[in-house]
Amino acid sequence: MRRVTTFSGMIVIVLAALVCTVGLGVEPAFAGSPHFISADIDIASNGNLVCSFKEAGLANDSVDITCAAANAAATFFCINKGGNHPSATNKETVSGAVGVTQTFAPSRNGQTTGTVTVPPPGPGDFTCPGNQSLTLVQVTYTTATLSDTTNGVAGASEATLSSGCLLTGKLAALCP
Repeated sequence: MRRVTTFSGMIVIVLAALVCTVGLGVEPAFAGSPHFISADIDIASNGNLVCSFKEAGLANDSVDITCAAANAAATFFCINKGGNHPSATNKETVSGAVGVTQTFAPSRNGQTTGTVTVPPPGPGDFTCPGNQSLTLVQVTYTTATLSDTTNGVAGASEATLSSGCLLTGKLAALCP
């Protein structure tokens, strides 16, 4: 009878050791399961597309975060020194895809937080006469997305974002 008890006790000890050994080989729950805790896409007062995020479940490797829009349309006016838009022909709307990818390193707990800023499309060859300055009036982003391109994880998307008028003061009356 004593042998059975000793043998049973040894089985319990061996099983406990096995469970502990297997348990030590498992990575922490946060590593290897990337997901966004928060993600936001908005337009700043200067017309830039801004993607802010917090991502968790990351291993120790850096991740590439992309903020992009399939199409961005920016309207520029020529404004004279008197603060006027002298001619309706002195405006240009430029459009095209825009995007920026930045690399972020996770902290020890497998998380990273950050912001990626994307400027609107530039005016191309559109220039203003010498006494006028080129001014961004409005921008619209279509199919804007935030994603972790390293792990293939989508964070947020917006069908359409529009800045409205970016002009202030008396220039705001010039807005379309």
